[in-house]
Formats: sequence, structure tokens, C-alpha cells
Amino acid sequence: MEPTKISNRTIAAIFDEIADLLEIDGANPFRVRAYRRAAQNILALSKPLSQLVAEGADLTQLPGIGEALAQKITEIVTTGSLHYLDELKKRIPPDLERLLKISGLGPKRVHQLYEALHIRSLADLKKALDEGKVQALDGFGPKLVQSIADGLARQTGVVRHRLFEADPVAHAVVESLRRCKGVRRIEIAGSIRRRKETVKDIDIVAGTSMNTDIMETFLSLPDVKRIVMQGPTRSSVELFSGFHIDLRAVHEEAFGSALHHFTGARSHNIALRTMASEQGLKINEYGIYKGVRRIGGEHESDIYERLGMQYIEPELRENRGEIECALQHRLPKLIERKAIRGDLHIHTDRSDGSASVETMARAAMALGYEYMAVTDHTKHLTVARGQDEDRLLEALDEIDALNDRLEGFTILKSAETDILEDGSLDLGDEVLRRLDLVVGAVHFKFNLSKKMQTKRIIKAMEHPAFSILAHPTGRLINLRDPYELDMHAVIAAAKELGVILELNAQPSRLDLNDLHCKTAKEAGVKIAVSTDAHSVADLQLMAYGIAQARRGWLEPEDVVNTLPLKELLALLGR
Repeated sequence: MEPTKISNRTIAAIFDEIADLLEIDGANPFRVRAYRRAAQNILALSKPLSQLVAEGADLTQLPGIGEALAQKITEIVTTGSLHYLDELKKRIPPDLERLLKISGLGPKRVHQLYEALHIRSLADLKKALDEGKVQALDGFGPKLVQSIADGLARQTGVVRHRLFEADPVAHAVVESLRRCKGVRRIEIAGSIRRRKETVKDIDIVAGTSMNTDIMETFLSLPDVKRIVMQGPTRSSVELFSGFHIDLRAVHEEAFGSALHHFTGARSHNIALRTMASEQGLKINEYGIYKGVRRIGGEHESDIYERLGMQYIEPELRENRGEIECALQHRLPKLIERKAIRGDLHIHTDRSDGSASVETMARAAMALGYEYMAVTDHTKHLTVARGQDEDRLLEALDEIDALNDRLEGFTILKSAETDILEDGSLDLGDEVLRRLDLVVGAVHFKFNLSKKMQTKRIIKAMEHPAFSILAHPTGRLINLRDPYELDMHAVIAAAKELGVILELNAQPSRLDLNDLHCKTAKEAGVKIAVSTDAHSVADLQLMAYGIAQARRGWLEPEDVVNTLPLKELLALLGR
């Protein structure tokens, strides 16, 4: 079987998930550590494992990869899945893995809850909390219990998966179906195609001939746990991983209309159908009609052309003003990945990254970048090996030496500086003045009042060396709510002070969110789309940041790291 293009990050995530499940199951700690170590080593690789498999490379020569793990990597790359993981998931109650998404609950604590209180589900956990049983366990203090209770409240609503979790699942299914008999076109639709930060389920649309076996193949995929609905043109399944997938099959000539129908937000589609009706037209998933005559629908663009509008990119189809702009032919020219010239938030092994400064620099050069900023943590964040002034000055000397050797590429001297509770920065002014830019961030005291948190951040932004506010709201999607913050006040202060706001591309952050990006753009505040990379593989996360930027209506001129280095430094006042 031909290797897939599955990413190293996805393979590492699979090994991390196996480690979690083994730890929940009470497996030998050495086995757990082997998978965790393998995941970390995979993230540090500069070459895709899919390429190594295609080349027939000996994977056991990679650090931490023995024969058994090498076989599993090959299986993942060639099939897009792993039988061993599927078997683990069948053995362990599915809600136990879901407990891991609750703040404060790692695999060891989930195992403890399972062993001591026989907790197998979210409902079991809620009952045990209500009865005070969790509080009675060793190691479960009041703060942890409150954190668990808060996390449980977030998890018990409608399950929404983070985009980066849904992406590889959706792509693997599409690749499996693309080879089916009679399939002419097939695409992921729904909120994944709109690049929403979380998705409820996966929608796939296929354009087929009359003679196709796509539904039979779909229903018999190895990951299918149960068939929810079965029909000749629509079927739905639930996977062992918890994802629901809906497949629609239409005749090839209706593919554009179906893809459009199952991509846009409901309010966007209703608005277009209303417009069409006013023009004597009818739009549905099968085409565009004038009376009973079908006049288009093979391509999505048919719909917008018939309505006299610009084509609206999928990321904008939320009914947030895009229709009015399209009618007036003044939609933004959305930023694309190729516009990015550098990454302004990168960690190395001087703090909590996994690679050296030079390794990260050469990886950034391979992406075609002109520059990157090394933003290792500072001294207050001891858990991330934050650097004090002396260690940071040593790092700056290393960067100077590297810049002398690297041709056509510049490493910018920076630091991700902690914003302390009183709004001061945790580095002295003398060192701050030596940096090309200062990235400030909140990493503790998330529970301040809205007034105090806003005051704290704005005071930090007033420091003359302050350049970029990193992950401004502090959220972790599905894990930690944003802290209380007056974002309108922060955006206004950023405009007044010339401070740049970060759109952090880590898919568990995507912070700023799309609405804040649009608000910042309208206020004239510049954005830095940065990866917060802690490994070479993380540099690829820029794609998630660009998707979020596009949802926020951002154009290249709104994003500072589309600028050539000279213009960027002038903007930074350096």
C-alpha cells in the first residue's frame, strides 16, 4: 500500500494517546515512557516519517524507536490508522479517555479515579463529586477538585472536537474513499472546511457516477464503531474515536451545490437562499434552479455568480457581513500561507523547546523564511526552565555568532517575558533594551478580576520595550476558559501604544479568536501570526494560524510577519 502523507505530529499524537490509555489501564510504566519518549523524538525529527517509510529507511535507527514501534509507524503511514490503538480503545471505557480533557486530570489521576471509585464516565465523575468522594482521595485538594468540577461543566455540553484533532481523521477517511469506484470528486465540508476552531462532527461530500461503491466502503471502514444511518446517498457513522462522520453522495454535476450547502453556516445559507428567491431562483444541495430548469451547480462559484456576487471563501461563510461585502465586490483579499516571511514566537532547548537555536533556524530557512525570533521563557516561569538575565545574555551572544554564519536569514533576539501580577515584566530594563522585540505573556494568576487583569496587561504594554502581546486571552480550547479580560480596552491600548497582538497558531490556543482578529483589524491594530513552536514540527502549525487569520478577515497588510525584515524592524522601532 502507498504511504499516506500523514504528519509526524499526528503520529506523535497517536503514540501520546496510546501512552495515556496504557497509563489509565495501569500498564508497566516503562511501556508508557517508551511511547512518550517516541512521541517527543518524532516531533523533533526534521524529515517526515511518511517520506522515510516511502524510501524504505530503517526506522529503528531513529532515537527511541525499536522494532515494535517501527512496525507501528509503518502501519500508521501506510494505512492511516493503527490496529493496536483501536484495540486499546475497545478495552478501555471510551469516557475514560474523555476525562483526560478535563483540567487537572492526567492519566494517573484518571487511573486513580477508576481504581478507587470505579469512575468510568463523566456521569460517574459528577456523581462522585456531588457525593464528596473525589475530595476524600489522597492528592485531590480543594483547588484541584474545583478545577475538575469546572472542567467537567465544560465537557458535559455538546461534544466539540478541536480542529487539529478532527483534521487527520477527516483526511484519512477522504483518502480511503477517494479510491472507490465511481468517485469523481470528494471534499471535506462543514465546519472543518470553514476552519472553525472546534467541530461537532465531520461532513464529507462526494460527486459520483451512478455505479459507485462509496457507501459500502464507508460503512465498512475499520474504525467504524456503529452505523447511525444508512442510505444510497447519505450515511452516518460513529468511530471508535468518538467522531461522527456524515457522508453525502451526489451526481457529479451537483457536486458544487452540495459542497456549498454542507460547508456554509446555516445563517449564511439561509441568507443566500432568501436572496435567490427574491431573484426568482432556487438554491439547494442539488443545484441552482429557475423554475424547474436546472441552471448550475457543478461548481460552488456558480451560486455566487448567479447572484451577482464575489466568490466567498469558505472561512468567511458565517453571515458576519461577508454577503453584503460580496455584493459590493469589496471582500478582503485574505492572507495566505505564502505571504509569511518569518515566525516571531519560537522556543529552543534553552527553555522548554526540544531543538537548538541553529536547528530551529535551519528549519525556518527550509520553509523559505527570512527571519525568526527566539522567544525562550524568562526566569519567572521556572517550570519551563525560564532564563534569568545572565543565561539570556549568553543566548544573545550565541544568536549573534549564528547570524554571522547564516546567509540570507536573521535570528531576532527576543524573549517570552512573563507579565507579573502588578503588570511589570520579569526582566530588567538593561536586558530588555538589548532585544530586537519583547513578547509579553501572562502565565499565572489567571483568576484576577476582569478589571485587574485588564489593568495588569495594559500596564505591561505601556513598557517602552514591549512589542507583542502573546496569546492574549490565555485560553486552551476545551481545557481552559479565557481569563476575564476587557478585550476592547486591550485593543484600544494596543492601537494607542503601537503594540502588536499575537494570533498564536498552536491549535490548542488559536488565540486571538476570529472575532477578536476582526475587531483588531477594524481598529487598525497589527497582528503577528506565530506558531509558539517548541519543536521543528511545530513550525508547520502556521497553517492553523493562517486559517484563523482568514476567519478573522485578515489581509497580508494586517499581519506584521508578512513584512520584509527591514520594514519589520522599522515598525518595531529597532
